[in-house]
Order: sequence, then structure tokens, then C-alpha cells
Amino acid sequence: MNRLVLSAQIVERKATRYTPAGLPAVDLTLQHQSEITENSQVRKVSLELRAIGIGLIADQLAKLAVGDSAGFAGFLSAQRNGKGTLFHITEFERSAPAAPTATS
Repeated sequence: MNRLVLSAQIVERKATRYTPAGLPAVDLTLQHQSEITENSQVRKVSLELRAIGIGLIADQLAKLAVGDSAGFAGFLSAQRNGKGTLFHITEFERSAPAAPTATS
């Protein structure tokens, strides 16, 4: 099975383009940061990942701004040039903005 679910922040969003088949496509760079327990040790994880949304999801992704956070789901493939990994987003759920804090 090839399925990835990732909470991430958008650090780059390119303008909508169209595939040769005429489908809209949006290219993103996502940044993920978290702490995970591995072998009874807490490990900080930080990564950037190239991502793409094609078709109907591209129209929805185009409405997100750099800095927005969301939970993304999809699958991984090789990039067209065969160098690196590309995350194909098939669904996402935007994270709620942080509640403002009261100041005294």
C-alpha cells in the first residue's frame, strides 16, 4: 500500500498550471515538524517535501496561502526526472487557526 498522511505547513505554493491533458495542477512545498518516540527515545523530525495536487483538488489547494497548515493525504511517486520523491495530494483538511490568547 502506498498511502501517506501528513500534517504540514505550506512554505511555497506556485500558480495553477495545466497538465498536457488539460487538468489543473498546483505545486507545493510542505514543511513538517514533530516529535516522535523511536526506540524509547524522543526524536525531533523536520522535513520539506515537494507535493502536487491535480484535478479538482488543485482548485481547492490554490485557495490556501503560504503559511497555512493542514492535514494532507495521498501517495508518493518519483519525480518526473526520477530524482527525489513527490507527494501527490488526494485530500486535505485545513487546520483550524490558533485561538487568540488574552493579554492582561
